Amino acid sequence: MIVSIHQPAYLPWLGYFDKIQKSDLFLYLDTVQFQKGSFQNRNKLRTKGGWVWQTVPVQTKGILYEHSISEIEIDNRQPWQAKHWATIKQNYSKAPFSSEWLTLLEPFYHTSYDCFSDLCWDMLLMFNKALGISTPMQKTSEMTPVDGAKSDLILNLCRQSNARTYLSGSQGRGYLDEDTFAKFDIAVVYQDFSHPIYTQCHGGFEPNMGIIDLLMNAPDPSGLLKV
Repeated sequence: MIVSIHQPAYLPWLGYFDKIQKSDLFLYLDTVQFQKGSFQNRNKLRTKGGWVWQTVPVQTKGILYEHSISEIEIDNRQPWQAKHWATIKQNYSKAPFSSEWLTLLEPFYHTSYDCFSDLCWDMLLMFNKALGISTPMQKTSEMTPVDGAKSDLILNLCRQSNARTYLSGSQGRGYLDEDTFAKFDIAVVYQDFSHPIYTQCHGGFEPNMGIIDLLMNAPDPSGLLKV
């Protein structure tokens, strides 16, 4: 049983899906605190001039350290959906597979979402299907709560999920206590993701874009992801 864990992310980059694909179970970590300035509520899209951030505004004033990601609400007072949709159409309308993907993406920008985590979850389900990823996923907010922070939290989630291997992102090297994992017969392995290069509609190549850049441009996105 290989388990991977990651916080919700808006328009995740390719490495996010690589981790899910290589797991037997993916835990959607929506029970930790929201992090301002992280990749949770923003990601990059390619434009003619390079790349730009696309950020979902969230309501954190006065509650940032008291609420988990699953409780964070989108600030719908800002017209973020119209702005994001306009940016996507403007910069990807000439991509080779834009017709199919603009149709699939458009409902997310015309449907009202209050909860940030729900938006990311629904988009993740759609993206996984497009990439042929069938890994079971579980929201940690729907699991029996576990104690701990950082390494201990990850360990306890792995134990509850009967993991034999924990697939960590590369940043896990900085905080995971591998000896404690070993005491519970859980191996720790680190993701070794090699970013594929593909033709982008604006020429040149910018890596680490949000997943829709790959989907709009590549004829076989699932095949590229497995490289």
